Amino acid sequence: MMHSDADPQPHQAPYAEVPHGDVFSERRERVFLVLVGLFLGSMTMLNILGVTRFIDLSFNFLGFKIPMALAVGVLPYPLTFLCTDFISEIYGRRRANAVVWVGFLINIWLLLILWLGGALPGFDTPAIDPQSGRQTIFFELRGMAGGAAVASMIAYLAAQLCDVHVFHFWKRLTRGRHLWLRNNGSTLVSQFVDSFAVITITYFFTQAPLPVNASQAVWPQLWVLIGSSYTFKMVAALVDTVPFYIGSHWMRRYLGLTPLATLAVVDGAEAA
Repeated sequence: MMHSDADPQPHQAPYAEVPHGDVFSERRERVFLVLVGLFLGSMTMLNILGVTRFIDLSFNFLGFKIPMALAVGVLPYPLTFLCTDFISEIYGRRRANAVVWVGFLINIWLLLILWLGGALPGFDTPAIDPQSGRQTIFFELRGMAGGAAVASMIAYLAAQLCDVHVFHFWKRLTRGRHLWLRNNGSTLVSQFVDSFAVITITYFFTQAPLPVNASQAVWPQLWVLIGSSYTFKMVAALVDTVPFYIGSHWMRRYLGLTPLATLAVVDGAEAA
């Protein structure tokens, strides 16, 4: 059963922490670790996969062919926003922002390992094989993932911080009501920021390959990639409204929280 959209009672502190025992403390940390693990694992996976392959999901509608080119790295992306929305809803804005910054540091760590793995001596070289016309697997992956990871880092940070900010903007504006609005409103805005930033930065500032024909107008092709990525994320955001409602309701009961309570993390109080 989902919680009511009715205003909180005058005596109820919307963001007060509910007294709890050791069982609830363990549950709260365990759920937090699971959400953070899913978030960081998905984020790392999408940065490694990145633009290594594009999936053609084009379809016909009323006799018109609708182009739909989707980078394989986008597939796990919606889960990252669902996780940050859960963390924002249950654990508050400060923890959600902290998780975003940890993810950013992991991106830097990933780039460091890619660089170090190619800089250290090995049994292969980054040179292109004259027979196959290709590099070894590591250096091909490094070339594609490295540039895409830089673009993803910038887009990721802008989008995730935007997601947390917009989420709490709607939460304050609606006084904790209309869960669907802050979930979808924050995700739809932040995902457009991410889609636009990652495609344009990847194309203009890195050497990662994109399915763009240089002999044709570039921007129409980029808008197809941006639109495809955003459409996928938008549909995923609308679909995850139901699991977000159900998950939030279940978590509050499992963690011993009242319908509008947010866990305090700083001096017993959490900013809205």
